[in-house]
Amino acid sequence: MGHGVPELVLELNGRTWTLDPSRSYTIGRDPQGDLVLDDARVSWRHATVGWDGRGWAIEDHGSTNGTFAQGQRIQRLELGPGTALHLGNPNDGPRLTLTAAPAAAGAHSAPAVAPQPGPVQHQAPAPAVAPQRGPVHHQAPPAQQAPAEYPGAPRQAAHHQPHPPQQGAPYQGAQQQAPQQGAPYQAAPQQGDPYAPQVPGAHGDRGPTTFHQLALGRVMRIGRALENELVVSDLQVSRHHAELHATPDGRFELRDLGSHNGTYVNGQPLAKSGSALIGPDDIVGVGHSTFRLVGDRLEEFVDTGEVSFSARHLTVTVDGGKQILKDVSFGVPEKSLIAVIGPSGSGKSTLLKALTGYRPANQGDVLYDNRDLYKQFAELRQRIGLVPQDDILHKELTVRTALRHAAKLRFPADTTAREREARIDEVLRELKLDIHKEKKVTSLSGGQRKRVSVALELLTKPSLIFLDEPTSGLDPGMDRDVMQLLRGLADDGRTVLVVTHSVAELALCDKLLVMAPGGSVAYFGPPDEALNFFGYDSWADVFSAFENYRDYDWAGRWKGSQHYQLYAADLDAVAPQPVRMPPAQAIRPPKPQGWGAQLWTLIRRYVAVIASDKGFMGLMVILPAVLGAVSVVIPADFGLGKPTPPSRFNGDAGTIMLILAVGMCFSGAANSVRELIKERVIYERERATGLSRSAYLMSKVIVLGVITAVQGVIICAIGFATRELPEEGLLMPPAVELCLVIIALGFTSMMFGLVISALVKTAEKTMPLLVMFAIVQVVFTGILFQVYGSPGLEQFAWLMPSRWAIAGAGATLDLAHLMPPWDPKNPTDLDPLWKHTAGQWGLNVGVLLFLGVLCGFAVARLLRRHEPEVMRK
Repeated sequence: MGHGVPELVLELNGRTWTLDPSRSYTIGRDPQGDLVLDDARVSWRHATVGWDGRGWAIEDHGSTNGTFAQGQRIQRLELGPGTALHLGNPNDGPRLTLTAAPAAAGAHSAPAVAPQPGPVQHQAPAPAVAPQRGPVHHQAPPAQQAPAEYPGAPRQAAHHQPHPPQQGAPYQGAQQQAPQQGAPYQAAPQQGDPYAPQVPGAHGDRGPTTFHQLALGRVMRIGRALENELVVSDLQVSRHHAELHATPDGRFELRDLGSHNGTYVNGQPLAKSGSALIGPDDIVGVGHSTFRLVGDRLEEFVDTGEVSFSARHLTVTVDGGKQILKDVSFGVPEKSLIAVIGPSGSGKSTLLKALTGYRPANQGDVLYDNRDLYKQFAELRQRIGLVPQDDILHKELTVRTALRHAAKLRFPADTTAREREARIDEVLRELKLDIHKEKKVTSLSGGQRKRVSVALELLTKPSLIFLDEPTSGLDPGMDRDVMQLLRGLADDGRTVLVVTHSVAELALCDKLLVMAPGGSVAYFGPPDEALNFFGYDSWADVFSAFENYRDYDWAGRWKGSQHYQLYAADLDAVAPQPVRMPPAQAIRPPKPQGWGAQLWTLIRRYVAVIASDKGFMGLMVILPAVLGAVSVVIPADFGLGKPTPPSRFNGDAGTIMLILAVGMCFSGAANSVRELIKERVIYERERATGLSRSAYLMSKVIVLGVITAVQGVIICAIGFATRELPEEGLLMPPAVELCLVIIALGFTSMMFGLVISALVKTAEKTMPLLVMFAIVQVVFTGILFQVYGSPGLEQFAWLMPSRWAIAGAGATLDLAHLMPPWDPKNPTDLDPLWKHTAGQWGLNVGVLLFLGVLCGFAVARLLRRHEPEVMRK
């Protein structure tokens, strides 16, 4: 703390804090803020108190109900001993008073905390961290300056083909001059540099948010419930999450209490209900908080968004040795908006997957607050939000219902409905979606749908948010609205990185990353200096230059520029935090909920999605009804069970069963053939947040299985209504046996449909494969021609569901004797699968269901292709 800077004591609701000039303090309802007020009149982030270099001041953050001094609403006010303020109401709002600190207060004095009953009495010390940055004032880009000249390359008019920059020519333009005062980066790391080490405990340059005194011989329980000794107000934390106690030899043991989102030591999860010994070099992660032992106290660091993020030498190589991302390095300052642009084939999507851990780079590191994202993905994934280009929600649901199901999946199972609803309401208000909460997502505009996707990610309060082409397909007005939304998210305490093709609103961003063809960095720095750096008038010219001079060393030119020295050269100055890696089988990320709870939530959501689509529900009833009616028009001189004269055979029985079986094949497969491909983006994102693959698949099987069973009953009821069946069956009444066979056929066909849906890359490919599947079933039923006794053909037919379904029906109806023999000269040459025995019927139905189970395992394996690589275990 600097000499001569007066300390100030703040009193609020009976609690006191000694304010440290080296940091600022946030006031509001946000549980992760510094001064938390549970008062509806106070905004989520109401105001900030801090030292501005001249004196103490409070700044209102545009709160809904305002901050008042002497009855007058204020936006900013200089503070001093004796100042009194009211929050939310000028008369009876929470009162904030300030007094001078005692003269004995030193640079490292602990805060003066009023004694309170109960466990929640831990207060923030005076952490030595850089002050929060002030609000960002964005201006339109200045008028185009004189272009940067390349030797021998004069500036070209916008309508001319861009002239190539000379190979290896360093940037010589106006930006070569020394950086202006207040430049965000310098060549060497300085105080507050976003690339300086930021890991709690790694180098000690970020002060703790709160500290907690440890008592020897006592157990300190950690959790969300108020009865814990250490309360963490975070919905990512279980009510009773973990406990810490001293061992007889003076060390401390950390034990997980069966938490839903896991307890982490150095980024690696403890086994559920497992334990580990920790020391002063270990970092414990619980939700958005990390803890470190220092002597006999536990220091807490709350992740409120003030984190750095950097990529170092990322290289991605695909099969054949081709590099699609080459040595990409850049650093993102905390609480900033970064845009990534570049022509097609420049590796933007690959870079996004590498930065989020979906597809880790083959070489290089991604550092979240100086922590290795790939090695500590299990913990850090909870602090990263990703909004893909396609919407990550079910459009058939209302906004509130979609968010409600997402909250059930992402929050621990012990969160109450009230807690989830409160968080949903906060996010809706923050994104101005509360007036649309009862509307179906499909009825919203493109920009509003994108807001809902962002709202879904904000439920868990991520510090980093990545967006892939959020303005794709939007008009210029919506483009601006979405970018202004992202600007607001960054200003509100998050780091936002957006991949975009739109260049209209780049001035809203803090930094711009330009990717060159081949996956290398061509520029990183302020957006208003980028065109001047390249030496062109427009981005169209820059992109044309990329296309026309693909062999030019754009990355080499960037690394030889002054901008590189200012914004990227010092990335390697700080080594990432070392971490001890456990065996691979021990780092599987925990799931927020148990398997059964996830399954129930997924089933309810899936039923809600289907029930909201009236047209689909109608089609599910009409389709089997039509297919069943088709079989009725087939004439039959003899009913399926009527006695047949010795010289004649009822060939119509096989034809009728063929129509019913093929109809059921088509109906069952049609139910499921699009269900996985249409939700692929949703599955990818939810899987990264802890969704169980088997629970997701089982929810599809159960719901679609029930629908298919109902359709089977409809088909059989119509198809057999006008037929006279045998009087006795093998095990049950004939109608029941035939209906069970048809339902089993529909189930297995539905599972084949899921295989197709998991296999294809686009929904358009499902229909041709569905038709092909149905036609193949017709051929191998054994009704049209003799299948048995043909080597190779008979064995291939064993893989066809229709073969076993017709065999099951044939066993019930005794088709071997009811239909004409394939060889009239040998009437005893019968299909062995059509034997009129109970054992043969059971074998046929069992094999049919077994094929469905095999399809389920195949789908589970295929789903792995659409998951983050670090989770494919």
